[in-house]
Amino acid sequence: MIARIWHGKIKVEDFDEYSEFMKIKAIPDYKKTKGFVKLTFLRNIKDNVGHFTLITFWENIDIIKNFAGEDFEKAKYYLEDEKFLLDFEEKVIHYEVFAEE
Repeated sequence: MIARIWHGKIKVEDFDEYSEFMKIKAIPDYKKTKGFVKLTFLRNIKDNVGHFTLITFWENIDIIKNFAGEDFEKAKYYLEDEKFLLDFEEKVIHYEVFAEE
């Protein structure tokens, strides 16, 4: 199993609205991809900036390519992200999950 980790920053005043957007738009998008396993969405506020970390779990790299494209290390964004995100991190990080309980 592969974990794919993305991070984004937003203005604190958009914290709840962006959370709702991700639940309505992004989560269903991930779930409809065959080979998607699960996800964990994390958020916090630090120094008056909202931080979001999304950890998605996939069966393998080929499944991730079905979701993200051939350049699977490139972050995938939605048009609506332009309204919220303070910057657009170019890459995501992938880890092989070698143990889980």
